[in-house]
Amino acid sequence: MNNPFSLLLRPFAMLYLSNVQLRNKLFDRKLFKSWKSPIPVVSIGNLSAGGTGKTPLVDWVVKYYLSIGCKPAIVSRGYLRESKGVQLVSDGQKIMLSSREAGDETAMLAWNNPDAIVVVSEKRKDAVSYIAHHFAKRLPGVIILDDAYQHRAIDRNLNIAVINTEEPFTKAKMLPEGRLREPLKNLSRADLIILNKITDAEKAGIIMRELEKTGRPVIKARVKTGELICFSGISASSDEAPLSKNLNALAFAGIASPENFLESLRKEGVTVAAHRFFRDHEPYSAKKIKGIRREAEKKGLSLITTEKDYFRMLGRPELISMITSRPCYYLKIETEIFEGKEILHSMLKAAINK
Repeated sequence: MNNPFSLLLRPFAMLYLSNVQLRNKLFDRKLFKSWKSPIPVVSIGNLSAGGTGKTPLVDWVVKYYLSIGCKPAIVSRGYLRESKGVQLVSDGQKIMLSSREAGDETAMLAWNNPDAIVVVSEKRKDAVSYIAHHFAKRLPGVIILDDAYQHRAIDRNLNIAVINTEEPFTKAKMLPEGRLREPLKNLSRADLIILNKITDAEKAGIIMRELEKTGRPVIKARVKTGELICFSGISASSDEAPLSKNLNALAFAGIASPENFLESLRKEGVTVAAHRFFRDHEPYSAKKIKGIRREAEKKGLSLITTEKDYFRMLGRPELISMITSRPCYYLKIETEIFEGKEILHSMLKAAINK
C-alpha cells in the first residue's frame, strides 16, 4: 500500500540517503576505520527496517555453530531495553537479565540458546571487547552481530544480508518514505544473501534474478511454524482439542509483519476470531493488556501471541498475570533453509577458520 504522505516525505528520504551514502564512502575510502575483533565475526542484518525474519535466522545460525562444537556469542544493541551500557544477558550457563533489561528479541535468543553467551551494548565494539576480556579463559569461537549490516565500525569475517520476499524490492524506498535503511545497490557489501519468507515461487524468482546480478551466493529460506506453547497454566476448554486444533482465539502482536503471524495461525488450524496489532517492539502497558483480556473474556476466546511478544511481556510478570484468566499461547517460528544449505554451512565454517 502506498504511503499517502509519500511526496511530503521524499525530501527527508533523499536527505537520509545522502547521509547514509556519505558515511559508506568514508568507510570505503578508509577515512572511517573498521575495528578488527580478536574473535571471528559473523554479521546478520538487512537493508529494511524490520520484518525480514532476521531473529529466527540468527537463532538458526547460533544452533548451527553449537551443533559443530563452536561456542557462539551473540552481540546486540538490545532494542528498547531499559538498561544502559554493556550488559551480560547470558554467560552461556545462566540467564542474567529479563527482556526488560535485555530487549525482547535478545532475551528470546538467550533463553532459546542457553549455551550461547549473549551481550547487549549501544556500542557493539564495547560488547566484543567485554567478551574478549571477561571470557578470556574460555573465548567463544565466533561473535554473531545481530542486526549489524549498517554497523561498519567492526570488521567481519562474513557479512550476511537478509531480504524479505514479501516487501517491494525494485520499487522499495528509503526511510521515512519507505522502509529501506540504505539503497539496494549496497547489497554489494554482502558476502552472502538470504532470500527469506518465500511463499510465492514466482515472486521469489523475480527477486532472485535481481539478486543474481550482485554476483553473491543467494540462499533460499522460509518461515516454518513451530509449536504453539501454552503459558497460562490453563488448558484449552473441553470443546477445544489440545493446542492448535480447532482453537478459537484473539491474536495480538507488536511486530513488523502481523499479517504473516495471522496467516501462520490459520495454517495451523486456529480460528482467529479477533486480533489486536501494535507497533513493532511497542511496550505493553497494563491498560492495553487489560483491554485485550476483556475482549477475550467477552467473546469467550483464547489468547495467542508471538514468541517475541511473550518475552516482551515476560520482562513485566504482572502483565502475564493479567491475562491468565484465559488460556494463553505463543507461537514459535523457525527459519527453514530449503535451497543452498550446503553453501551456507560452508561459508559459516570458513568464517571461523579465517
